Amino acid sequence: MFEGLNTQVLGISVDSVPCLQAWAESLKGINYPLLSDFWPHGAIADLYSVLMEDGRSERAIFIIDKEGIIQYIDIHDIDDQPDNEVLFEELRRIDPVAASMEPPEPEPVELPQGGIVMYCTKWCNDCRQARTWLAERNIKYVEVDVYATPGALEQAKEWSGGKLITPTFNINGTILLDFDPKELEKILGR
Repeated sequence: MFEGLNTQVLGISVDSVPCLQAWAESLKGINYPLLSDFWPHGAIADLYSVLMEDGRSERAIFIIDKEGIIQYIDIHDIDDQPDNEVLFEELRRIDPVAASMEPPEPEPVELPQGGIVMYCTKWCNDCRQARTWLAERNIKYVEVDVYATPGALEQAKEWSGGKLITPTFNINGTILLDFDPKELEKILGR
């Protein structure tokens, strides 16, 4: 996704390496390097002023240019998803030459219809909870990764009025934004 913009994505966490490995496995793999800021605990998070008093790190995004200058900072709630389009705009601003060489967008594919379709991301906590909830009830569904399926991100944003909310469910044409078990039960008639 970001490769066409001459960018390297890194994930940095104050968790230990085994913890990061388990997290990546729970997501069925990720496509960028994960770095541990475990020892000395939170040294990098502290350097970037995102280490909290309780030893955890804020969820933060930093865009650093080729000269090592921070060009963009976004600190948000751990359960909120950053809007990749905002990041793409910032990257295009920082490196217009790379942006001009960005590959064309892939053609949208026909998105699944009928039954239960869950639009989600691999790392969303609410998506993980929804997967577990559906599995515990033996409810069959189709999962659509909004970042891996052409057209899915745009569709999910359209349903939510422009902001990405995951999971977003399309249940036989009824749209449900976010994971709300009571509302899911109501829609499914359980």
